[in-house]
Amino acid sequence: MNFKVISGLIGLAMLLLFLAPPLVKLKDFALAVVILVGFAMAAYEFYEQVRGKND
Repeated sequence: MNFKVISGLIGLAMLLLFLAPPLVKLKDFALAVVILVGFAMAAYEFYEQVRGKND
């Protein structure tokens, strides 16, 4: 696998681990939506970087 893919997946996992505790502790629907939208944006950016041309 490519270094860019591995480091991107580690970054996405770390983002989820960073955002999960407030979500689990507060259990607010609006907060869950904001966190999911933020994670979706990060995942889409990762997909675009992996799919794009190599540097």
